[in-house]
Amino acid sequence: MGRKLRRLVGALKDNASIAARSTILCSSSSSAADLAVLRATSHRHPSSPPHPRHIAGLLSFGRGARPVAAALAFSLSSRLLTTTDPTVALKSLFSLHQLLRSAPFILLDQLSSYLLPQSSGRRTRSPLLLSSFPLGSDSLSWSLSSCVRWYSRLLELLLLLPSPSGENLAEWASSLLTRHLISEIESLANFVAEAFHQPEIPGNRLISEVKRMVAEDRLAAENGIMVRLGEVRERLEAVGFADSVDLVFVLRRLEDHRPPPWMSDVQRKDQLFWTEVRQVRETVEGLVVKREREARSLQSDGFISARFMVRTGDLVQFHSNRWVA
Repeated sequence: MGRKLRRLVGALKDNASIAARSTILCSSSSSAADLAVLRATSHRHPSSPPHPRHIAGLLSFGRGARPVAAALAFSLSSRLLTTTDPTVALKSLFSLHQLLRSAPFILLDQLSSYLLPQSSGRRTRSPLLLSSFPLGSDSLSWSLSSCVRWYSRLLELLLLLPSPSGENLAEWASSLLTRHLISEIESLANFVAEAFHQPEIPGNRLISEVKRMVAEDRLAAENGIMVRLGEVRERLEAVGFADSVDLVFVLRRLEDHRPPPWMSDVQRKDQLFWTEVRQVRETVEGLVVKREREARSLQSDGFISARFMVRTGDLVQFHSNRWVA
């Protein structure tokens, strides 16, 4: 009863806010943005995702002037920062996820400035820092709040992913320095690992849509990793020792998050991905071991040469820094 009462009160507040902002809609772009966000993230229908027309309404703010896009970014960020209702937070995150996929550049730029305030010079808290989002008092609220924390971490990682995709991805990977290539693999691997860490969540339409979108992004990230691993194969002999060690650690951490084979959502494409990760990791590990042995052999040869190949009258330095003729 307590949860139902809170939802009723929240819905009434939403309706009051919508009515108030509708009266001043023509005079303020911020009020229009608030109204669009309220409609998309309403307390009503808590188990349903935002209606497509409401998502379209949010996207329309990216087709106007920059201040209009900034108003929507501010309104959606404020909604995430102020709500304590897990359903509203999930709808807000879902709406944000849709915008990150489809919004025009102007709106994406404004969203990034609010979601990543440090990179833009802002001194505000990022609305995606929801690791301390309040957990509910009952099992359902607890599960939904856990999902909010997980989903916000995932979107934060999504923002940090390299942007090239599609037909230009292989060309992009081939143009990168090796250390940058490994850095991009690490970013993608972090996203894939977090995507597999879904909390136990009761199923409803909203959660199902969240899982569907996350699964699509995870598959895209796995494809990005495979393309970059293909580029690593092309330049194996040229990869330095330190970069090879870094890559092995990245791939080992990724494999630590591999789901068990009995999971129902693990498909054949996933198996091909994990096979590629394992094969590249084993190949690079073999090169690391080989180069380490060669380095030790060279050090050993150098030690013998320094110890025995000394001409009469030469100065020899010992570890005590004493020189002996």
